Amino acid sequence: MELTGPEVKDYIRPFLVKPGKKVQLKKYDTGWAHNEFLKKLGEEGAKGLLTQMLERDRVALAEAQELFFASRQYSLLIILQGMDTSGKDGTIRHVMSGVNPQGCAVNSFKVPSSEDHAHDFLWRYFRLLPERGMIGIFNRSYYEDVLAVRVHPERMEALPKKIGPGSSGFWEGRFKDINAFEKHLRRNGTIILKFFLNISKEEQKRRLLDRLEHKEKYWKFSAADLAERQYWEDYMKAYGEMLSATSTDSSPWFIVPADYKWVARTVVAEAITSTIGGLSLAYPEVTDDQFSQLMAAKKELLGE
Repeated sequence: MELTGPEVKDYIRPFLVKPGKKVQLKKYDTGWAHNEFLKKLGEEGAKGLLTQMLERDRVALAEAQELFFASRQYSLLIILQGMDTSGKDGTIRHVMSGVNPQGCAVNSFKVPSSEDHAHDFLWRYFRLLPERGMIGIFNRSYYEDVLAVRVHPERMEALPKKIGPGSSGFWEGRFKDINAFEKHLRRNGTIILKFFLNISKEEQKRRLLDRLEHKEKYWKFSAADLAERQYWEDYMKAYGEMLSATSTDSSPWFIVPADYKWVARTVVAEAITSTIGGLSLAYPEVTDDQFSQLMAAKKELLGE
């Protein structure tokens, strides 16, 4: 199928969370048939089209990243959030497969250390932000500090009681801190793309069972994943409030249907390539003196 037309061009737009919109995740489809165009194609036709889009975007991203790195005008921070098994690792691996590793850094954030807890909640993330020309990927991020700790208050850093999570407006204040932090980054040349990989509880169960049915996948299974599953509704509520409060004009969230990996990867790839492509970047221009030096070097090499 020809990869043209408004259905393809505007593919990612419906996944954006409009600033101020109240998000109820149970109303969001996690499957593949999320528009009439794809429904008419059927599952196999939709998979074929989105797979073509993904391959096209991977090639485009590899080319765009070289220009992005050379121009060194912006940095790009990609944030991936989602429940266990939602496909964060696989999305990074497939979408970024053609990117030069020297221009990209991936950071995964686990349980905070005692040193992390001795600082404000943004400290450990700030240190790993990408420099200009670089693409940084956060596999989980500072959003864990309004998600996991909200579901599990015992994981919260030790704060004075009068300003801790039991105080009035604590979570609203933390949302404001995040929005201000991202606004600061944007004003200083960091573009932020935020993706919530929205998997259904049924699909998570299927993926967990798949890990237990194949020896080569045993290493992927963690008892903690099963334990966290018991808090599914608490997480959905926390995610909904977080998405509602932190999707802004300059740094909006994408709610990505993630039950089908080929859907999630295509949405993420399309958003990244269209964002970089819209920056109107150009390779650095050389001065007259630099050009003269280059020509002199060329002459010397040709004369050997």
